[in-house]
Amino acid sequence: MFTSSRVQPATDRRSAVVFVVDDDVSVRESLELLIQCAGLQARTFASAREFLACPRVDAPSCLVLDVSLPDVNGLDLQAQIAADRVDMPIIMITGYGDVPMTVRAMKAGAADFMTKPLDGEEMLSAVRSAIARSDVALGDQAVLRELRERHASLSQRERQVMSLVVAGRLNKQVARELGISEITVKAHRGKVMRKMRVDSLAELVNVAARLRVGSGLSVLQGDAIVAAAPAPQPVPTRSAAAAAGGGWR
Repeated sequence: MFTSSRVQPATDRRSAVVFVVDDDVSVRESLELLIQCAGLQARTFASAREFLACPRVDAPSCLVLDVSLPDVNGLDLQAQIAADRVDMPIIMITGYGDVPMTVRAMKAGAADFMTKPLDGEEMLSAVRSAIARSDVALGDQAVLRELRERHASLSQRERQVMSLVVAGRLNKQVARELGISEITVKAHRGKVMRKMRVDSLAELVNVAARLRVGSGLSVLQGDAIVAAAPAPQPVPTRSAAAAAGGGWR
């Protein structure tokens, strides 16, 4: 199966899972042994259908996927799950790879493309790299979920104020556009800062960028989206926010 047997144990990441989808039982068994010897969990499947029936795992993971499968083509399966599983990098493997196939897989986001017979060291290197990418992606998703929860805790008026503030409006401009007093704007602004757990406008701008809130093109008023009036003051740029000491910590 492998062209090299010199395999070094991986760092202990027993929570990480490597999924293997290949209709060749010898390939599945060889990969399973290689992965387990490296200290990682391996789950093998003979078809795309079996893999799709497997529940998702809340842990760093990657997928070693054969191009030729008995039901769904490996490239088609990649296209089906890649957008929904950015936290699970895909390593494509094949016994008869060609340039167009490789290009299609890499354009679709494959982490690697390897031809059989597989080299054990190269495979584990690709797996470790994919697991590291998965870990980062899961961390980013966790941060984004928390930011969305914080934003969801804002009242409708607080969201309106936040959208206008990060778009560069001054308190008096926000007050005029929303038809409320400047003192009320300041109160809402303070609540937004506390609920979003930020200490500066620069941080709030960065958080809003992650959430795609407050583009300056529109503001939510009631149940409708209406155009926001142009601000006489320049909108702070991303670089300006960084210079002010912003950034997600």
